[in-house]
Amino acid sequence: MILAAGRGERMRPLTDRTPKPLLEVGGRPLMDWHLEALKKLDVEQVIINTSWLPEVIKDFVGDGSKWGLRISWSEESYPALETGGGILKALPRLGPGRFIVVNSDVWTDLDFRDITTPEDALAHLVMVPNPSHNEAGDFWLSTGRVREEPLRGRGERLTFSGIGVYHPRLFDGWQRGRFPLKSVLTEAMGREQVSGEKFDGAWFDVGSVGRLGTVRRHVEGRADAPGEAEHQGED
Repeated sequence: MILAAGRGERMRPLTDRTPKPLLEVGGRPLMDWHLEALKKLDVEQVIINTSWLPEVIKDFVGDGSKWGLRISWSEESYPALETGGGILKALPRLGPGRFIVVNSDVWTDLDFRDITTPEDALAHLVMVPNPSHNEAGDFWLSTGRVREEPLRGRGERLTFSGIGVYHPRLFDGWQRGRFPLKSVLTEAMGREQVSGEKFDGAWFDVGSVGRLGTVRRHVEGRADAPGEAEHQGED
């Protein structure tokens, strides 16, 4: 599933007529990068949720045949259901097994085939070093598990990349509505059901005009210090 329902308020006026998932990086819309990466994972069907300018996204993606994929849509009214509510709405069509979810407003060179999910985890999160716009991080990664607090004071405080693998049972007991995925994850963390891995490659949260410029410079090979710029980006 690709989460593509956000309005992109901080990206205005760029997103007034162009949905954030279609903003270009390296001459290609962000959505194009994600669909190509999912195809390499041997995914056959992708569900995309939409809310803001859905017809523009649909015109670009079409039926998915360009990528050798089958595309289906989970349409939400405006404002969108947030990340957790959006996934729960689409859950009946995601099948009985694990599924990968990707935020449409990130760019990364992560090969999704390298993600390894433990069998006993209901959620597996790809974590990255903290970028300048999220220096405090989101969660602790220690002994292969993601937690709100470090285990026995040990672990590394990291940022959730917006890329994760989930089991449908993660959403047991949750009712349809508008809520963030973080609420679901933190509840599962209390039961030791969230695993994680650290990714040290290139990753960008394209959440502002400034960060869009940063990732464009990186992809075009013009970053002054690529080794330092990969997780950076000023608002």
